[in-house]
Amino acid sequence: MARVAFITLGCKVNQTETEAMAGLFRQRGYTVVEPVEQADVYVVNTCSVTHLGERKSRQMVRRAARLNPTAVVAVTGCFAQIAPEDAAAIEGVDVVI
Repeated sequence: MARVAFITLGCKVNQTETEAMAGLFRQRGYTVVEPVEQADVYVVNTCSVTHLGERKSRQMVRRAARLNPTAVVAVTGCFAQIAPEDAAAIEGVDVVI
């Protein structure tokens, strides 16, 4: 069974969106695991409200890519919307939503 992990940064809106995405993945048969576990897909729901939030978002994307180099890494949230080219340029990123 495929495994997905979510890393959520930022506000309550991001947390709510992550829960909705997790539900969609569950409906499609994925097992949701903790972000420190090895997964087939990592979804990083980013924040860029502050410089610190953007920096942490980049760090979490890189961390996800290191946890399983063969996993699909998807970047969502504010950083992905504000700077999609920068998000896509991070090594290991497969999808920017």
